Amino acid sequence: MESTATSDKSVGLSVLFGALGVVAALGMFLTAIAHDQLGSGIAFAVAMIGGALSVAAVHIYG
Repeated sequence: MESTATSDKSVGLSVLFGALGVVAALGMFLTAIAHDQLGSGIAFAVAMIGGALSVAAVHIYG
């Protein structure tokens, strides 16, 4: 009798990194309103990294 345990790690990590991307995009919006280009650029970088990690999690654990 074989036991095949499945994991929802890909879904959980993609939701986590997707939420990070959304929060960073909100931070980018708020810093753009305040005319802070450096903060907006850093928030953009974090949003892009979060999105890339979200896609990577689906492909690695999927």
